[in-house]
Amino acid sequence: MPLVRPRLSPSNDTEGTASAGKRSRSEIMRVAHFIQRYPPALGGSESYFARLARYLYDAGDQVAVFTSNAIDLEAFWSRFGNCISPGTSIESGIEVCRYPLWRWPARRYMLKTLSIFPNRLWQCMTMPCNPISRAMWRDAGRPKHSFDVVHASAFPYAWPIACARRLARTQSIPFLLTPFLHVGDRGDPHDATRRQYTAPHLRWLLRQADIVFVQTPSERETCRALGVPNERLVLQGLGVDPAECTGGNLRKARLAWNVAEHEVVIGHLANNSWEKGTVDLLRAATMLWQRGLRFRIVLAGPEMPNFRAFWDRASGEIKRRTVRLGVLDEAQKRDVFAGIDVFALPSRSDSFGLVLLEAWANGLPNIAFRAGGPADLIQHEEDGLLVPCGDIEKLAGAMERLVKDGSLRHKLGASGKDRCQREFRWEDKLNLVRQTLRLAASQRRARNASAKRKRVKE
Repeated sequence: MPLVRPRLSPSNDTEGTASAGKRSRSEIMRVAHFIQRYPPALGGSESYFARLARYLYDAGDQVAVFTSNAIDLEAFWSRFGNCISPGTSIESGIEVCRYPLWRWPARRYMLKTLSIFPNRLWQCMTMPCNPISRAMWRDAGRPKHSFDVVHASAFPYAWPIACARRLARTQSIPFLLTPFLHVGDRGDPHDATRRQYTAPHLRWLLRQADIVFVQTPSERETCRALGVPNERLVLQGLGVDPAECTGGNLRKARLAWNVAEHEVVIGHLANNSWEKGTVDLLRAATMLWQRGLRFRIVLAGPEMPNFRAFWDRASGEIKRRTVRLGVLDEAQKRDVFAGIDVFALPSRSDSFGLVLLEAWANGLPNIAFRAGGPADLIQHEEDGLLVPCGDIEKLAGAMERLVKDGSLRHKLGASGKDRCQREFRWEDKLNLVRQTLRLAASQRRARNASAKRKRVKE
């Protein structure tokens, strides 16, 4: 797989080239990214890795992405999920190698049976949700080119991460991990989301990494509790580019939704599902509608099977007062943020909540469950409202406050917008990652060189 900019050099080369001219070999970082999907697939970790890859490329580094050819998550385990053709392409200067998925009848039941074998790596490889690709595993063990560092994401999809670990061990290079760990409801010691993301084999995989990037203090504390040494943890967080999510057309959006300009609209942009809070949002809205409060709900994003099942059984009132937009392009997303008054993400499964930053960039107040990343991100009563995870009555209460109180909406939204400008700049976040990758690579090269000299002396 030949990489571009600069040309991937054989392992014994001492120099490479870059767009600005010659650069020494030590200045060129060759990065292998492993992730479960890659754009045009939609997802938070997917879009983040694409952004990071472009940032590294623009800085003169070489980046190769190892991923599956899935578009839908469902494609990991079902032939009915959407995929694109496997193969290698150059996208915005990044080499992207999309591997074909291996699916078969009764896959889930077979993998659950196989995962009983008490070997942590084997259990990582046999998770039923995995995007399994034999070709990816093969290439990770027999890479055609040398790299300086391997960076992988995201839990719970352990197959690409295990492949990344294999490549790192094969080439004796650092293995860095951004797990996007979902810590769930911190008030519930038996939280199902946290159990899924901290299963014993995933704990083992977490501890295999030389560096773990975490997005929130809660994720950092969880990793510490799972046995990751503090010196391996890097608190990063994500950023927002207002130019990408602001400037939409309010009038156009509301006309398309058949919503009056004076009517309050609560928006929700996520994988529409129980886990992301879509169902809880509609249940809370129903309580308020039954009390006579007038407002509308706008849902955007892919619809997961458990949401579609809920919608099929939903009342006529929910269907009359809810607008479903499905998957959006970038212009449509800007229009959604322009057209709504409040953003709600009562999610049980967000490691950070990047969409909350986009809402703030538009001056919107946020409502979320006190769970996962949003519980760390939102400052209650300052830039949004937090409610106990799963408490529909209190979720309805927070929604009611913001529907009725325009001055509170403005106060919370303005505070969030100010924080975006100060705390969540992509340049700061991505530069931290790049410098961490470079430091890990240089330290490993120094250790490898020292070990080689020692062997020669012996």
